[in-house]
Amino acid sequence: MKILLCNDDGYQAAGLVALHSALCGCLPDARIEVIAPERNNSAKSNALTLGAPLYVRRAENGFRYVNGTPADCVHIALTGLLAVEDRPDLVVSGINDGANMGDDTIYSGTVGAAMEGYLFGIPAVAFSQVQKGWAHLDAAAERAAEIVRKLAQRVASAHPQGEGGQPWLLNVNIPNLPREQIRPPKVCRLGRRHAAEKSVTMPDPRGETMYWIGVAGQAQDAGEGTDFHATQAGHISITPLKADLTDRDALTYWAQGVATLLA
Repeated sequence: MKILLCNDDGYQAAGLVALHSALCGCLPDARIEVIAPERNNSAKSNALTLGAPLYVRRAENGFRYVNGTPADCVHIALTGLLAVEDRPDLVVSGINDGANMGDDTIYSGTVGAAMEGYLFGIPAVAFSQVQKGWAHLDAAAERAAEIVRKLAQRVASAHPQGEGGQPWLLNVNIPNLPREQIRPPKVCRLGRRHAAEKSVTMPDPRGETMYWIGVAGQAQDAGEGTDFHATQAGHISITPLKADLTDRDALTYWAQGVATLLA
């Protein structure tokens, strides 16, 4: 089993180090390759660096890091950095410092790294802790490693792909709780947040106005069946994702509308 491990908080982030250690303990026979951003790249989504060169360097602990985005790391790993025979069977991203639930998944660099693997036809999973600060990180890493071990068994089985022969992409959020208090995983849909808080403005040293993006809004759709609801109750939330953004329910409506407009 070959696993490509990435994140968006940077190759020195506690979540990445803890997850790597837990995976090595849980899957001693697996080959785990770490290729992660040099610096924090939170909220970079699926962004690729097209206007500047990318460089890959190796840290003292063996991790490789890239002066680019999370998606860059996975993209160059799969398109030239790794030999064909080293192509991963599974892409794992995280553990992120803070939740990636509801609308967060659109912006998340953690999810973006996993999605890049998914777009290349490789099953992928993204892990996040619900609260920032790394509280009970070892427990989260242990539970994440257990999930990866089960997913690796699925990948290694006769039917590694999902329904229809397609790869799968999972978004997992783990509560910041002691191991014995983390409740079993629940498969959930994404919830929704209110709009983000107002941008913060302040003058810079030259008198020009600086803008800082405001914090994420509170949960709006957090009812039963959502990732917000599951994690609030102490469960690990697991949400299967897809990259197709087509609004299929509106196809007929817009086909009729466009036909009218162009008549």
